[in-house]
Amino acid sequence: MEATDIEHSLVIEGEFDALSIEVKAPNSLHIGVAKKFPAKSNARKVAKALGARDGIIFLPGQWNMNWEDSDQGPPFRQRRYFYYLTGVNFPGCSVTYDIEADKLTIWIPYTAPSTILWFGNTPGPEECLARSDVHDVQYSNKLSEYLASRLAKVKTLYVLRPSQMPKFAEFDNLKPRLLIDTASLQPVMDEARVIKSEYEIEMIRKANAVSSEAHKRVAMSMYGLLNECEIEASFLSSCTAQNAHTQAYPIIAGSGPNASTLHYDANNQPLAGRELLVLDAGAEWDCYASDITRTLPVGSTFSPEARAIYDLVHQMQEECIQHIRPGVVFRDLHLHATLVAVKGLLRLGILHNGTADEIFKHGTGSAFFPHGLGHHVGLDVHDVLSRDLLRPAGESMWGKRRPIGPSSLRAMVKQAMAGNANVDDATTASGDRQWNTLRPNMIVTVEPGLYFCRPYIEAYLLRSNQHKNYVNQAVLERYWGVGGVRVEDCILVTDDGFENLTTAPKGAELLRILGVQH
Repeated sequence: MEATDIEHSLVIEGEFDALSIEVKAPNSLHIGVAKKFPAKSNARKVAKALGARDGIIFLPGQWNMNWEDSDQGPPFRQRRYFYYLTGVNFPGCSVTYDIEADKLTIWIPYTAPSTILWFGNTPGPEECLARSDVHDVQYSNKLSEYLASRLAKVKTLYVLRPSQMPKFAEFDNLKPRLLIDTASLQPVMDEARVIKSEYEIEMIRKANAVSSEAHKRVAMSMYGLLNECEIEASFLSSCTAQNAHTQAYPIIAGSGPNASTLHYDANNQPLAGRELLVLDAGAEWDCYASDITRTLPVGSTFSPEARAIYDLVHQMQEECIQHIRPGVVFRDLHLHATLVAVKGLLRLGILHNGTADEIFKHGTGSAFFPHGLGHHVGLDVHDVLSRDLLRPAGESMWGKRRPIGPSSLRAMVKQAMAGNANVDDATTASGDRQWNTLRPNMIVTVEPGLYFCRPYIEAYLLRSNQHKNYVNQAVLERYWGVGGVRVEDCILVTDDGFENLTTAPKGAELLRILGVQH
């Protein structure tokens, strides 16, 4: 059998969910060879970016926590910067990296028999070494002695933030002779995290595969479901059945007007009488996120208004995805999506009294497309905030839920035009290098949407007679029932283009599964 004919899949084995590449016969299960989490490679990448020849990097992991006034707590969630250097996903651990010695050590808690009785065991040193590519694994009771010895000989201790400094008796005596750097580590780790390793790509690919299957299962059972909560339950059930027990973010299952709320999560309204449902949901796999959105008609037919917006949003997404490649400024893709939206809304008569170029440059399109086109995906669903794809490189951090209003959109247009970007066809990168550009092995979402949120749009129009003049309110009345449409995929930037990691049905394929007349 030729190598290209081998059917294979990536599966997870054991407590640490180590990656295996599986060779499968038709309809068979799997045989695989485990691949370790690339902790050494990640640590060396961070140290190189620091430009340091010696020093100790110290990161504590997360502990189990209880809710206030309770002996119960939320599900454990590992600190992502710690995980990036270890691949360890249980509480009470730490990691040190001795830069000069090139020695990466995980420090794990000893699990007492009484704890095992109540909560089970945690991996020991041998299992951790088998699952993560590190130099050593030691019990945490030796950490203070190690740090006291090494910090007496190095010049710099790198920690993520002041609250995460080591805690042991001798540390106070060592502080005066140490440079304790709490500023350098996070920026270089963020930079390292935006460029994914092959291991990380496969984890995110697996998360997308699980979530895509769950989206498909929801679509196949859609017409037997009566409430948004049943949509949520169907998605969760499919993920859990595939051994993905954690969602990357709260599921959004918004129907009718709820589809116009970007982060709606009540998920408790009946579907009867609604036109569309926006399902934004993605599972984690081995701490790596997926982020997928599909819009589904609630009934077996589309209204003309719902179908028009559905097709327009898919056009926005497809055109932007086709232009993804290294060197492209992501901001210019956002502007292109907005211009496609403005032209489409003009054709539908929702916008009028101006040309597409006039309305686009005035920023009116952000009334209907009020969020960014996408973001990085990785260990967080909105990965590494300091590398916001729509933020100029020298500008302070933007919030993950920062709206794109008219002033923001006009500023983007102005900057793009100054850089000679061709936002009409998005085929050339902007000359403005200050904006974040796409690079190989980045994974980003492309998630355009159009929303008919009556309170927001009516308030938006009242703020400006010019915006109000561009919107045909008589035509707009026919679209309030649409609520909103969003479609979202996770896209890997390759050396010469892109790969769509999301396989959930969409567009015409999704409508065929639903049996929608179109």
